[in-house]
Parts: sequence; C-alpha cells; structure tokens
Amino acid sequence: MTAPSTFGLSSEARNLHWLLSNLIEEVPGIQSVAVVSSDGLLLLSSDPGFTEAAREAKTEKRKGPRGSAADLATIVSGIGSLTVGAARLMDFGPVKHTMVAMDEGSLFVMSISDGSLLGVHGSAECDMSVVAYHMALFVGRAGHVLTPELRTELRKSLEGDATRSGR
Repeated sequence: MTAPSTFGLSSEARNLHWLLSNLIEEVPGIQSVAVVSSDGLLLLSSDPGFTEAAREAKTEKRKGPRGSAADLATIVSGIGSLTVGAARLMDFGPVKHTMVAMDEGSLFVMSISDGSLLGVHGSAECDMSVVAYHMALFVGRAGHVLTPELRTELRKSLEGDATRSGR
C-alpha cells in the first residue's frame, strides 16, 4: 500500500499521513484504510490511486472493495450513516465503532471527530482486537487535529494526486 506524497503539506497533515502509514505497518492483514469526512468525502487513504495491488486484483481474487480507496470510502460513509441513524432511533448516544465480520475478512468503522470516520478493511487472518486497538490509537491521536481547515487541505491533496496521476 502506498500513501500520497506529503510534500508541501502542513505538519498536521504530514502527521496524519504518518499515523496512517504506522497503522498499516503495525497491523498484519490490513487490506485498505480510508479516512472519510462527515459528508462522505475521502480525506486520507492507504490506496490513494490505482496502485499495483489494485491492478493485480483485477486478474486474481479481489482483496478489497474493487481495489479502490473511493469504494472503501463509500462503504464506510454508508455504514457510518446507517449506524448514526440507528443510534438516534434507539436513543443510546453516539456510535463509537462498528464491525462487519465476513467469511473472508472484516470491515471496521470508528468515529474520529465531527462525523469523520476511520474505516479499515482487513483480511480473515486479521486479529480484530489488534485492529480495534490500533484504530483507537489513530482516532485518539488524529481526532483533535482533524479541523475543518485540515480536512480541506487533505481533500485538496487527494484531488491534486488524482490530477497528477491522470485520473
């Protein structure tokens, strides 16, 4: 998995990229990671573009949601919206995290701040407790710095990466 270039970004944005890279490196079995804003826009990703892994996924068994960070962001946003609506109906307070267990993998969604979400897609070999622990560390470190200004900077950074790669 690759992360976009951090050249020209603020120290807060570089720190978030570092936290994301650390999450991916520390937890075996993570397939892809996405940070999504409250309005469903991808802010930060382990797979900002159509990487080599995504190209390979076309020819062999898929290892992620179509190999695309945008697909993972859509799924995370939808699950986040659904669980927030359910929590409001049940009147039990805000949603902290959601886990979807599948035969060949898991999806973890955790609230960051102001409606932003962290989504992690892991393989079947992934230890769910380790994933949840490292996600909580990421959220604890990222939540206080994920300001509206930083979300705008991250979004523009992803748009710039897409433009540079010809997408």
